[in-house]
Amino acid sequence: MSESDQRRVTLERVDTGVYRATNPRGAELTFGSLMEGGFTPVELLLAAIGGCSAVDVDLMTTRRAAPERFEVEIAAEKTVDDGGGNVLRDLQVTFRVTFPSGADGDKARDRLPAAVRNSHDRTCTVSRTIEAGTPVRVHTDAGTA
Repeated sequence: MSESDQRRVTLERVDTGVYRATNPRGAELTFGSLMEGGFTPVELLLAAIGGCSAVDVDLMTTRRAAPERFEVEIAAEKTVDDGGGNVLRDLQVTFRVTFPSGADGDKARDRLPAAVRNSHDRTCTVSRTIEAGTPVRVHTDAGTA
């Protein structure tokens, strides 16, 4: 695996239930289950699923026309599995996109279903990873301060 293939973020605790994620480019995102008004980790997962496909679909359709409306809703049911662990089920990604009237808008509208399908089937790393059931390995390094 080359360095360009590696993806990484680092989390740092800000407060109880509040964390800051930093990527290698220095961008930061603060979130947490106890952060008032912020995103929870589950909401970030949903945003990642929708965001990954949104980028793909946006790039594939806006070559023809800029959308007048571009909204993606990502929903899921939080349930408990047979082993007693929390899991999301019935993940749904809904694109609501409107293009202007005219030939260019028609071309973008015609391209939309194929763009959504292509993102889901080939290019969206996030949802493809979830659907593949990629294992997550957890490690600890409980060093002393």
